[in-house]
Amino acid sequence: MKVSLFITCLSDAIYPRVGEAMVRLLARYGVQVEFPKTQTCCGQPAFNSGYWEEARESARTLLAAFEDSDFVISPSGSCTGMIQHYYPKLFEKDPIMLEKAIQLQEKTYEFTQFLVQVLGVKDVGAVFPHKVTYHPSCHGSRLLGIKEEPITLMENVKGMELIPLPFAEDCCGFGGTFAVKMSEISAAMVSEKAQHVLETEAEVLVGLDMGCMMNISGNLMYQGKPIRVMHLAELLYEGVKQA
Repeated sequence: MKVSLFITCLSDAIYPRVGEAMVRLLARYGVQVEFPKTQTCCGQPAFNSGYWEEARESARTLLAAFEDSDFVISPSGSCTGMIQHYYPKLFEKDPIMLEKAIQLQEKTYEFTQFLVQVLGVKDVGAVFPHKVTYHPSCHGSRLLGIKEEPITLMENVKGMELIPLPFAEDCCGFGGTFAVKMSEISAAMVSEKAQHVLETEAEVLVGLDMGCMMNISGNLMYQGKPIRVMHLAELLYEGVKQA
């Protein structure tokens, strides 16, 4: 099994520990992960802004980087969703590149999907004695259909109390370029999301996308609320070390 890590821009620049946690967890199941150094942004910011040709340039680089991989694993439902749903659209008039886009589409997985669906792992043996609430990111849940995988993994963490997040399906307001173009609306949305997090009285907020994590944690920090915000891969790996 030749598995490649698609680290994504935010994880690479701001949350490198998420990638490290993923690799260390996968190593426990005999999965060796490589990191193609030629990988770059998936092109989503350009795509969402209407710059499709620039998005194609990024996509071509990514297609070449992962061409020989059996599986491509990402910690982001948003970036995985870009590959899964929009790469074929980008190359619909280019038969050669379209075939490569479909090949990448078929072998690319978000981290929890790969762990549960491909490896069949539902319990990593983690211990995490804290109150935790979970924010399901829009792209992961709506584009990729991620619903049961993270819940299953969290329900099997010993000592952890998983508290339902009110209005969990509501967007946190990040949305990539949306947060820049519509900053006031974005700020109102994340304030509402943070309030719902506080209502749970959880010690930890966990998610699957660094954009959402960054947005919500920024608002909580601004309010001076000591709630830890973690990617699920981080929580699971920390829990494994405590077991």
